[in-house]
Amino acid sequence: MYVVKSPLSDADLKTVSEALQGALVDLVDLSLVAKQIHWNVVGPRFRSVHLQLDEVVDTARLHSDTVAERASTLGVSPDGRAATVAHSSGIGPVKDGWVKDTDAVGALVDALGAVIGRMRQRVDATGEADPVSQDIFIQITADLEKHHWMFQAENG
Repeated sequence: MYVVKSPLSDADLKTVSEALQGALVDLVDLSLVAKQIHWNVVGPRFRSVHLQLDEVVDTARLHSDTVAERASTLGVSPDGRAATVAHSSGIGPVKDGWVKDTDAVGALVDALGAVIGRMRQRVDATGEADPVSQDIFIQITADLEKHHWMFQAENG
């Protein structure tokens, strides 16, 4: 079987592959959390929060594909299986059932905050090891921080 050979040293590849895998898991889970809340949000701001949640889902899905493809480019097999995501995500659990709009916004602020914190660690970890992957993490962080700001502003 053909295996893609990375241009990175073994040590750098280890650092970068761990960062990419962690980012993949967090982004897949973020998309699932946002979609779960999207389906269950209720309240006077239902429509605006409902639509805003789909924007987060779209961002997370777009970036998860970029991260997984970067891992593959470097010869690392990405793992986005449900069991892996459930075991490794940095996002806390989301309650089941209907979610009041203000609680939905709060849950997304928390979820985005957790992912952003971990993403910023990945930016730091990959700076010397692989500036190309670091650039991906920087863009992801910028996009997630914009969503974070908008959700924080939603609850004032």
